[in-house]
Amino acid sequence: MAQEQATLAGGCFWCTEAVFNDVIGVTKVESGYTGGNVANPTYKQVCGGDTGHAEAIRVTYDTDQISYDDILDIFFATHDPTQLNRQGNDIGTQYRSAIFPHDASQEEAARRGIERAQEGRAEPIVTTIEPRGEWYPAEDYHQDYWSGEGQRNPYCLATIPPKIQKLRKSFQNRVKKAEA
Repeated sequence: MAQEQATLAGGCFWCTEAVFNDVIGVTKVESGYTGGNVANPTYKQVCGGDTGHAEAIRVTYDTDQISYDDILDIFFATHDPTQLNRQGNDIGTQYRSAIFPHDASQEEAARRGIERAQEGRAEPIVTTIEPRGEWYPAEDYHQDYWSGEGQRNPYCLATIPPKIQKLRKSFQNRVKKAEA
């Protein structure tokens, strides 16, 4: 089993984590912060918008089961990459749409992924490709949030199910389980 990682930011990490936890070939999803200029930032600091970090996920996946291109296609299909520094009501640079490639091959794949995602869209994709900086795991209570506390959080209940429905509709052959 060949394992690789992808680092992606597409708004609230609770939402992107919930989507990728449901994807065949994904062995781990960790919520965290990257792309900023403060060491060991806290959730409160990142939410303040002054650290430069994005709420992001680090996806570990089995390349025998899913490709980086597939990871990118799912990423673009399950958030709005045309919204600059926001996703819906989450506003600020910490909610930006960004890809943090781990190497030159991923960077080239990210460029192709943006081109694929742009096809058929009137609005321009604003997803950035940023240097992979230091990764800071989010606090423990943010990890696997949707499977626990998120089930009681009104924001998550309004935001995550439509993303998972989109995943299940558009990527039926990539979903771990069929229940909602």
